[in-house]
Amino acid sequence: MVNRNLSERKIIIIGIFIIVGLIFLARLFYIQVVDASYVISAESNVLRKNTIYPNRGVIFDRKGKLLVYDEAAYDLMVIPRQVKDIDTAEFCRLLEITIEDFRTRIKKAINYSRYKPTIFIAQIKKNEIGFIEERLYKFQGFFIQSRSLRIYPTQIAAHTLGYVGEVDDREIAADPYYKMGDFIGRSGIEKAYEKVLRGEKGFNIVMVDVHNREQGHYKNGKYDTSAVLGQNLYLSLDADLQAYGEKLMVNKIGSIVAIDPETGEILAFVTSPVYDPNLLVGRARGENFRKLMADTSKPLMNRAIMGTYPPGSTFKMANALIGLQMGTLFESTAYSCSGPRTSPIKCSHNHKSPLQLREAIEQSCNPYFWNVYKAILERGGYGSTEGNYNKWREHILSLGFGKKYNTDIPFELSGNIPSSTYFNKIYGVDHWRALTVRSLGIGQGEITVTPLQNANMAVIIANKGYYYPPHLVKGIGSPDNVVEAFTHPVQTTIDPVNFIVLQEAMLEVFEGSHGTARWAKLEGVKICGKTGTAQNPHGKDHSMFIAFAPLEDPKIAMSVIVENAGFGSVWAAPIASLMIEKYLHDTISRPEVELRILDADLIHGK
Repeated sequence: MVNRNLSERKIIIIGIFIIVGLIFLARLFYIQVVDASYVISAESNVLRKNTIYPNRGVIFDRKGKLLVYDEAAYDLMVIPRQVKDIDTAEFCRLLEITIEDFRTRIKKAINYSRYKPTIFIAQIKKNEIGFIEERLYKFQGFFIQSRSLRIYPTQIAAHTLGYVGEVDDREIAADPYYKMGDFIGRSGIEKAYEKVLRGEKGFNIVMVDVHNREQGHYKNGKYDTSAVLGQNLYLSLDADLQAYGEKLMVNKIGSIVAIDPETGEILAFVTSPVYDPNLLVGRARGENFRKLMADTSKPLMNRAIMGTYPPGSTFKMANALIGLQMGTLFESTAYSCSGPRTSPIKCSHNHKSPLQLREAIEQSCNPYFWNVYKAILERGGYGSTEGNYNKWREHILSLGFGKKYNTDIPFELSGNIPSSTYFNKIYGVDHWRALTVRSLGIGQGEITVTPLQNANMAVIIANKGYYYPPHLVKGIGSPDNVVEAFTHPVQTTIDPVNFIVLQEAMLEVFEGSHGTARWAKLEGVKICGKTGTAQNPHGKDHSMFIAFAPLEDPKIAMSVIVENAGFGSVWAAPIASLMIEKYLHDTISRPEVELRILDADLIHGK
């Protein structure tokens, strides 16, 4: 009986050991095969799990012109546990890295995992990989894995397209899709549409010999999965117009933003200085990025959305609209001007006096628009200066200033339209009047706007009171698969009837005998515009301009700013006029105007 009990206990104990052993074997199989890093088989082959990276989506312009695509590239991978007895000096010479760099990379890989493949060097170009691969058999633990590299064939729109960079610990923690060494969109379209462009990774398990040479797929690919390509994007950009804008802005600091008023699609998104987007791909990316960061002209800054400027006289259009809406201004309202002698705000030049609204826009008269603003704050009908100011600010915000559009444009700034609370804090409640904040009447003082917001103001005037959210992607997957959120018009607080007089007056800026942009007139096209010369406390004034065309059926609206260039009529207006002609006619009929702009070096004073 005792022997029988002992026998039963022995069987139970053996059974427990077998079950525990099976659990450990199953776990070991998962770690070494399914979670795949390596295991030595009976034939001395190693099983290795390779990541199959999908090509990111291709990016086209509005006409189907190729802007970004993927080219074959390679990652040098390492399994730290397998790195034994290699000639480190020879290895570093092969890769053109320092011993210190080698140690840093190995340490990073070990910190990730001693057993799993980790990227040692990412994005090696195909013309470099052959030389490395031929000699890699000498260095146990290292192998090559296929990847792709972004290529920018037109070398334009670097800020708009953006670039990709290696993920950091925060991004890995936030999204389990990413592993150490993966790349993610860092800016521009690459960032805004990362999940659309990236696709889905696949995996395969291959057998390799002791020299890291592949011997075939494990189990004939039974456990392999295919990668899913990223979706293509069709941008609203016109590549030819973008390239022309960048050409016009060579040796100038500033931006050009052009929008289709009918859709809100951005046609050109120029910022200057610009850089070749191919500089930020491949092994040289890090060094090139450091050089661009150190450049005092800030070529990495997208001035179209990150540059904030006082809008100057272009802002007079907003104040005119609000005066008309609030009943403190009429087309026939006349104010006197004594030119540079006028107080408290002087005019930039002498002209006829008094003027009515159309003439004031044509002549860009500062004292006239100071009086327009003063009337809003004193007779706006909302009980007090502060009450009238709050209503004025409400209208300004509805015109797209002082806020972000929150579409597909990363790192957009909101600019600044100060609140009454701000002035109460500075001057005290009920201790400030129109005279106190008079600079706001001519687009100076605390007001700042972005070039994108100024271009959208031109859109609003062209559309007589509404706009579509300005955006960069026309379609996802196909040109017709539009982003539904961008198809809803945004109404302003200004009645459509109040835009008619402004449109006609802005036409006179080009067509009138005293128009401030008459030298940039384009025969046969009715361009409506408004010059601006924004005071700059850090140097020479900024040259600014907003415009749309043609008057009868607007197809393009835009803003131009050239920093430290002086009068808006001298530089910004002719640039806008050339851009409009290029877009509408695809040719330039005024070579003398074009040559003057192309030859101008406003950075180096030539």
